[in-house]
Amino acid sequence: MILIPVILLIGLGFVFVYSASSHLAAHRLGDSYFYLKRQVLFCFIGFGLMLIAKRIPCTLYSRLVYPLLLISFSLLILLFIPGIGYKVGGATRWLRWGGFSFQPSELAKFSLAVYLAYSMSKKGSNMGSFSKGFLPHILIAGAFMLLIVLQPDLGTAVIMGCWFLVILFVGGVKFTQLSLSIILSAPFVLWLIWSADYRLKRLWAFIHPWDDPKGVGFQIIHSFLAFGSGGIFGTGLGNSKQKLFYLPEPHTDFIFSIAAEELGFIGVIVIIVLFGILIMRGIKIALNATDLYSSYLALGLTCLIGLQVLVNMGVVMGLLPTKGLTLPLISYGGSSLVINLLSIGILLSISSRT
Repeated sequence: MILIPVILLIGLGFVFVYSASSHLAAHRLGDSYFYLKRQVLFCFIGFGLMLIAKRIPCTLYSRLVYPLLLISFSLLILLFIPGIGYKVGGATRWLRWGGFSFQPSELAKFSLAVYLAYSMSKKGSNMGSFSKGFLPHILIAGAFMLLIVLQPDLGTAVIMGCWFLVILFVGGVKFTQLSLSIILSAPFVLWLIWSADYRLKRLWAFIHPWDDPKGVGFQIIHSFLAFGSGGIFGTGLGNSKQKLFYLPEPHTDFIFSIAAEELGFIGVIVIIVLFGILIMRGIKIALNATDLYSSYLALGLTCLIGLQVLVNMGVVMGLLPTKGLTLPLISYGGSSLVINLLSIGILLSISSRT
């Protein structure tokens, strides 16, 4: 009940990556299969890591927790070195080698999940203490989130912060401490939004998208049009109109809009159900795990996938402000697909040993 939804979602991902990107790739690169071929390659790498992770006891990661943190932190710092960090759309979020790019923030999420599982299981009943349960974890996670904010990528940092608070709450940190951290960080987040013109425009487009339909509201309005034109049964595979240079980057952040247009309401429900089965099964694995470390690790990885799904779907439906976040297992993106499949392999490993 984990592997079947994953395989189906990846299969749908292949279909919609090709459908959404074929015209774009043919126009830009002269090869309509360019993005599909790369996605298939990333999938093979991810499946290889998933099969390896399934056969490795998850306790191995607890021994590698600090090297993982150090590697992730170092890769995030490398982004700020001129000539190493690769800038796209004004943000330096990628490292590039030989035509392939890697997003260090994806590895950082995974490393933090392993670290939190190890540290919280080790501290046990001391998690209710401010000095032992809350402060060390908030300092480590805060350092990672600060580097991500400086890329700049405020949306990913906020999502990581929400995920972090959820895991700490489950681990036993007092609600008052978590509430205080939210109250203290809120002014800083608001200042970051206010100080960046493009963030204010995104927020305004979320509140009043129709005030500037050819400007800041363009992307979300065409996402609405994709959902609306899909109807109940959709326009049919390959028949999306919004992918024809209307909806920007339809194969990444807004691939769910293309799926909604081509498969309609029925297809959207199927995709949501598949994700729902995956997330509920991940939570069940966490509840049934044989030790506290495995339980926290399964829950952390499941929550990471679940939050990303909720945010991406919320954005394309106009329920949340626009944020450049991919839809796990479906959107085009090598770093995200490989790390998510590695996480699935760890969940399978924990499940097989229960």
